[in-house]
Amino acid sequence: MRDHGADDGWLDRAFLALADPVRRGIIARLSRGPATVNELAEPFSITKQAVSKHIQVLEQAGLVTRTRDAQRRPVHLAPAELERLTGWIDRYRLIHEQQYRSLDAVLEASVGDDTAAHHPKEKES
Repeated sequence: MRDHGADDGWLDRAFLALADPVRRGIIARLSRGPATVNELAEPFSITKQAVSKHIQVLEQAGLVTRTRDAQRRPVHLAPAELERLTGWIDRYRLIHEQQYRSLDAVLEASVGDDTAAHHPKEKES
């Protein structure tokens, strides 16, 4: 796993790579297992050379890797890097979830106070 002390450059490259629908399609395909450039190019109406350039962008972002298997050079997902990316997103998602929970608690308390003010006898019984 790479060191991402200053995450901004890595995050910029990762999100820039994922901003393209072809590259997201490549990531989705690789989630089912390694594939060659030819296999990755099948669903797209672009050249294999263009697919290779998309793969290079994903490699530079650290989201995929290539290995050598005789004549083949299969492309693989880099799950640790994807996990690091989702971890970064989760950090902010959790902050917002906590804020919504706090808002829910305030609203519940407010509704309870409002009900007691409008129906004082119901509260007493």
